[in-house]
Amino acid sequence: MAQEYVGIDLHRRRSVIYRMDQAGDKIDSVRVDNEPSNFAKAVSAAPVGSDVIVEATYGWYWAADLLEEMGYRVHLANPHGNDWGHRRVKNDERDARDLADLLRLGRLAEAWIAPPKTRELREMVRFRMKLCNLRIGLKAQVHAVMAKNGILPSRGDMWGPSGSAQLDSLELPDAYFNRIAVLRDLVETYEREIGFLDRDIHRLLCDDAGYNAVQAIYGVGPVFAAIFVAEIGDVTRFGSAKALCSWAGLTPIHRESDTHVHRGKITKQGSRLVRWAAIEAVARYHGGAPFRERFEAIAERRGKSKANVAIARRVLTLVYYGLRDGDIRCLADQEAA
Repeated sequence: MAQEYVGIDLHRRRSVIYRMDQAGDKIDSVRVDNEPSNFAKAVSAAPVGSDVIVEATYGWYWAADLLEEMGYRVHLANPHGNDWGHRRVKNDERDARDLADLLRLGRLAEAWIAPPKTRELREMVRFRMKLCNLRIGLKAQVHAVMAKNGILPSRGDMWGPSGSAQLDSLELPDAYFNRIAVLRDLVETYEREIGFLDRDIHRLLCDDAGYNAVQAIYGVGPVFAAIFVAEIGDVTRFGSAKALCSWAGLTPIHRESDTHVHRGKITKQGSRLVRWAAIEAVARYHGGAPFRERFEAIAERRGKSKANVAIARRVLTLVYYGLRDGDIRCLADQEAA
């Protein structure tokens, strides 16, 4: 039986499954509810071994796993890498058709399908970051309540012993006092859960060579190392450190037409979490001894923000070699010297 191309426009409740032959002609198009048995039955009309394309949108995990179990060659389309053009008519069937046609023509921008264990690790790392962001919001509310009552924080960190002592001594009307008490309880709950996640993540990664290797980089500790390992996954899928930096969105936009070439700000496409971790690792230590002089030279000429990004690319380059080799030889040579 001839191979087919199957494009799936996956949504939360329903999906459109579009089948075409090798010549690009339509075979069938159906809309199904996203119940696994119905979904599998609709896709099974295509021969086993056919290419099936799903876009990397909300909740794609279950569909990709189901299709692989059924024996199809599954492709994950990158929503930001495929140019849909400026169509006058946009609907689910045309989206599904275009996915199949782009793969047939060899023009599909694909995303990596992470294995289940990597996805589980990502879930833990991303959930930890979500809890941290929610905790920041709770602390900001405490400062807002204090500001409404004309009270200035006695410490920059109100969550250490001296800051907590000030919060304990506040005399406020009941509405404000009760709000601060609830917020402090919630902060403690979040901190406890974040601690549990830190313990579980470290237990999973403590024997990982790449996880341990990247912590030799100035500014990269267990939290950032876990982000790099989880979000990057199999680093060998990148042909070079430059490719990794490009994937993380740390390389400049390049626009070229005829004699005009424009290189602008960084693309900020790819993993936002990896990009954030790389820049944050530089923000305090400026890359440490290996990169401090380079940072200062760029900062003097172009400003600290651009220097942070430039050194973040170098940090991510070291991360690439650390994850690939389980060792960062240039840092080891410097320590030996």
